Amino acid sequence: MDLARGLCEVDLHCHTTASDGLLTPTELVRSAAILGLKGIGLTDHDTIQGWREAEQAANVHQIQLLKGIELNTDWNGKEVHILGYELDGSSNDLKHQLKNLRDARKLRMFEILDRLQYLGISIEARQIQKFARGESIGRPHIAEALMEQGYVNTIKEAFERYIGKGAPAYVPLHKITPEEGIELIRKSHGVAVLAHPGINRLEEGIRPWIEAGLQGIEVSHSEHNQEDELRYRSLAEKYHLVMTGGSDFHGEERKPGVKLGHWGASEEVIQQILVLAKGN
Repeated sequence: MDLARGLCEVDLHCHTTASDGLLTPTELVRSAAILGLKGIGLTDHDTIQGWREAEQAANVHQIQLLKGIELNTDWNGKEVHILGYELDGSSNDLKHQLKNLRDARKLRMFEILDRLQYLGISIEARQIQKFARGESIGRPHIAEALMEQGYVNTIKEAFERYIGKGAPAYVPLHKITPEEGIELIRKSHGVAVLAHPGINRLEEGIRPWIEAGLQGIEVSHSEHNQEDELRYRSLAEKYHLVMTGGSDFHGEERKPGVKLGHWGASEEVIQQILVLAKGN
């Protein structure tokens, strides 16, 4: 980290309008360049839609780009997110599997709308689609529609009152297993990294996931404290895994206080990931 600026060299966990982020891929890359970051990782949920635009912007702004995805998986009732970097975007299997996951997101949206309707809240799919500028629909888009219609004042309130876990309109997302997510990434010649394991304390799953092909752990993250970072740094060293890091940036309105570049890794991590991907 550049202590003088409070910024890391690279931020490898960022979202755009291709999924549930607020900035377009171009705006994200430009923002990273303006901050002086040396590299950035684009990791939208279940989509690679933003890759081409981000690549073009990275060429313009002379900044390194890791093309990635983030997959939501389930392990013993715990949500486990798997990041994939430098996958083969031309893989038909990857495209097919990602489309299945996005279709599941759309189905969940309609189920949530049905539950909201039962609660006396009338929101139509077209109103949500207005906020979902990419092909991957998420609950933040529903939250924005609830705000627009005056049912809530903030995204946080929408989750707490209606669509968050335990709330009356909550519908769980169909998820694959961590092993299936890792397999999809590795079959597409990508590098599989366990995202923010400190949120749900996922230490027990790490060894079998390594056997399935996991190659890295996200050590630095906006929801990790110092103890988390030390714990996962130690595990990464023990199992010889790449230590990545990222803010999980979505935009201030989506994730208040989570600022681009304030969590991340050193520039050399990008080269480590590229070497692994080349060997996959």
